[in-house]
Amino acid sequence: MKEMNKFTISLLLLAFLISPTLFSQEAAPKATIMVVTKVHWNFDKNDGSQEEWAAIEKEYFDKVTSKNEYILRTNFLTHYFTADNSEAIWVNLYANWEDIEKANDRTNELVEAAWPDESARKKFFATQSSYYTPMHSDEIYSIVDGGKDLAEKPTKSKLYYVRVSEMAYPANGNVGERMELLKEYNDNVTFKNENVQAYYMYRHMWGADNTNFTEVFVFDNLSDIEASFDRNVELTDAKWSEGEQKVMNEKNDQYWTGKHGDYIWRNYPALMK
Repeated sequence: MKEMNKFTISLLLLAFLISPTLFSQEAAPKATIMVVTKVHWNFDKNDGSQEEWAAIEKEYFDKVTSKNEYILRTNFLTHYFTADNSEAIWVNLYANWEDIEKANDRTNELVEAAWPDESARKKFFATQSSYYTPMHSDEIYSIVDGGKDLAEKPTKSKLYYVRVSEMAYPANGNVGERMELLKEYNDNVTFKNENVQAYYMYRHMWGADNTNFTEVFVFDNLSDIEASFDRNVELTDAKWSEGEQKVMNEKNDQYWTGKHGDYIWRNYPALMK
């Protein structure tokens, strides 16, 4: 569709931060790939409004994204505590690599059906795109099993605390042990922490840095994030003695460089599938 600019096309292919099984029905396919597209608000736009933006994106979501069976899950997140307040993130989850292409074809069909008049279609997408700058970036991740889902689809915004850690590759290390240690910790600490409403893990598949390991923790508010840190200490001390913690930390530390980045995003539930 020639009238659609690069940003709009990226929305069709895009893809942080929701569970591969969240809100799924029993026979629903399992998501294994997450595509994340980071976009930027157009602060030079003077003729728009929050209400218009929300209406446009909800219309697109209702007519296209929600009806595209190859896009299993979606989420939209905005800056809360990140390096750039112009940032926003679109997230799509897919069952496999082939479904990314199938989703693109299906989206084109749904767009044609939703806006059969070419002039109306051009006007809609021109207005939609005007809220963002042309700059965007794309990352593709593989979804790591073993997370914790939200109990139900939220009606109010949640905070997504994202921790991106840098993996180390010791000569005598074992990838299986890395994940076993993480699972042991999550089973006894993360999943027992009442403040953590959901938890997800992602590995690099296609992007800038293959050493990244991303963890996402979902909270109601900032105070719950802070409270979770104290609760983690309590749960750790309750499970392991000081000596056991030392041994476990020595094993675990060899698999990580110690370098990590922290980000907090806020989601927009109306655009969540």
